[in-house]
Amino acid sequence: MKTKILYIEDEPFLGKIVEETLEHRGFEVLRKKDGAQVMDSFKTFTPDICVLDVMLPHIDGFTIGQEIRSLYHKLPIIFLTAKSQTEDLLKGFESGGTDYIKKPFSMEELIVRINNQINLQQVSINNQSIINEEYNIGKFLFIPHKYELHTSDSVIKLTHKEAQVLNLLAINQNQIIDRKNLLLKVWGDDTFFNSRTLDVYIRKIRSYLSEDKGIELITLKGKGYHFLVP
Repeated sequence: MKTKILYIEDEPFLGKIVEETLEHRGFEVLRKKDGAQVMDSFKTFTPDICVLDVMLPHIDGFTIGQEIRSLYHKLPIIFLTAKSQTEDLLKGFESGGTDYIKKPFSMEELIVRINNQINLQQVSINNQSIINEEYNIGKFLFIPHKYELHTSDSVIKLTHKEAQVLNLLAINQNQIIDRKNLLLKVWGDDTFFNSRTLDVYIRKIRSYLSEDKGIELITLKGKGYHFLVP
């Protein structure tokens, strides 16, 4: 069965090249040029993954990503963008992205990342019994499959990647978790780009957990993290 890709790109020449190359490699592709057309596509096309350009007419890719994520919690979303600042990267993942490719990109890189996202999705399905666990982290209750971190009086809604990173930390409470191993399990590789992204997520998770002064997420330079929970 072919992997179905919903591909959104308004630049005609690039869109045609990417669409035809993906189809030649055995993927089934539905390409749309306008952000306003995307959500209607789900009525007749059920994608295995979405590849979204960020700069689109009418509705930008980040907004589309948020809409897709609100309805399809586990659908992989790859953003394509010329922006590479940390704030842009963070906005992409906060908007539901599971991967992020900087333009210009090679088709080989795109195909590798598409296949990687599909493989990670399959691993997630196979490990569903683990994902459905709940964890007490100090004064917090972490529910990975709902992407929720509960305190006594509030609920913090996590992104998909935040939940994945925190899940691995929660499994390894009061133990050292190897940085490379964490990168491989969440992103599928330990490239410099993904390593920078992990740093952003670690800072965000620290801020979420800062209410409990007994919790420490210590960076061990050159090694990984020590997640200390009382």
